[in-house]
Amino acid sequence: MPAIRERYDALVIGGGIAGMQAALELSEQGYEVLLVERDPSIGGVMVGLNKVFPTLDCSSCICTPRMAEAAHHPRIQLQTWSEVKRVEKDGDGFRVEVLRKPRYVDEDKCLGCDECELVCPIDVPHEFDYGLGARRAVYVPHANAIPHKAVLDVEHCVYCGKCEKACPTDAFDFAQQPLVDATRVGTVVISTGLQITPMDRKKEYGGGRLPNVLSPLAMERLQSSNGPYGRVLRPSDGRIPRTIGYVQCAGSRDRSIGVPYCSRVCCMYALKQALLLRHYIHDVEVTLYCMDIRAFGKGYEQFYRRAVREGVRIVKGKVARIQETDGRDLLLRVERIDVDGRIEEHRYDLVVLAQGLVPAWHADGVIDIEEAEDGFVRTPEAKLNPSFTTMEGVFVAGVAAGPKDIPDAIVEAGEAAMAAANHLERTRWRAGTARAAEAEETEIEEEPALV
Repeated sequence: MPAIRERYDALVIGGGIAGMQAALELSEQGYEVLLVERDPSIGGVMVGLNKVFPTLDCSSCICTPRMAEAAHHPRIQLQTWSEVKRVEKDGDGFRVEVLRKPRYVDEDKCLGCDECELVCPIDVPHEFDYGLGARRAVYVPHANAIPHKAVLDVEHCVYCGKCEKACPTDAFDFAQQPLVDATRVGTVVISTGLQITPMDRKKEYGGGRLPNVLSPLAMERLQSSNGPYGRVLRPSDGRIPRTIGYVQCAGSRDRSIGVPYCSRVCCMYALKQALLLRHYIHDVEVTLYCMDIRAFGKGYEQFYRRAVREGVRIVKGKVARIQETDGRDLLLRVERIDVDGRIEEHRYDLVVLAQGLVPAWHADGVIDIEEAEDGFVRTPEAKLNPSFTTMEGVFVAGVAAGPKDIPDAIVEAGEAAMAAANHLERTRWRAGTARAAEAEETEIEEEPALV
């Protein structure tokens, strides 16, 4: 991987769908972009999803072409397995410090052949599959990873040397150390994405403790063709579930867990997963327990009606407690909102908690911008300029500014890229060789006319 240069036009923090979109739109306007991603691969949450609502298009089919385009664009330098440690105002631009974490593998030599992974004797729960699958202590992040390079997990490595012996290009370098590089940029786009609320935030639901209580992202991996099991199975015993319950607002609209806002996408991803479960397991019964359904986007109401028409059951009720029975089945105690508060108990093979969205990154100690009360980046001009932050020249895109679906994240990334480009034009910042050459050529052509 090339070294970080002294100057760029723009820094994009975060390589999810919004970050890639912002970087691509800036680079297509001729700007030199440094795209920094803290994970070993770009793609963010979206590359691990199964399908997108309401069209049910393949998520990877949308995301991976953008990943490849961002990785191979001549004006984008991709810096994965790295973190932005500090951004400071410096004259007409910003001074940036980037921590490059050691992979213990030379990326220029690594072929991504998986030979090291095949011989590694250590199994570790796989983050990409949310703990349902396993990876090795040395691994390529996933099948669609870009860059498709191995990374060594030193916390679990036993230094047996098998990976080094199996490598056909002698790519391993156990002497690698963390490096901090400094550069200057003209503008910054923050697109740091999302996390879901912790599974154990509501103790009464058993998330993180009961194996058959899943997060929505874990269900996405179960439903994916490249998922850990290849089909939807119950994690505790590998049995095909015949009854599945969804608990809506399990991580949103709840002041007791510190997330009072609606996360916007939970109703729709639950309906999408429920509908697909009806397609994958034809005799499955799927029930959503909710206070209400919020289908706010284009085609979303029609999708909701389709899910109901195809057998997804919607019950207005508040789940109070989830308990495990002797056979690892789950017993839901629910208060029926639609039947005068009647208390009922229902048994399910599998339960999915519709967790809410929270920011995956915070500005404190990194850059001097303000955050809103909910922890997302504050956008003081949200109606007119939704990407503007409280610092001139710093813009925000995607879920870093607040919960939203994929189409809105892409649209706002385009707006952030345009705002960043306008800022570069106003400050006349020139870092990239292509931009500098264009500016110099324009000045030479115009000079005779001015004499």
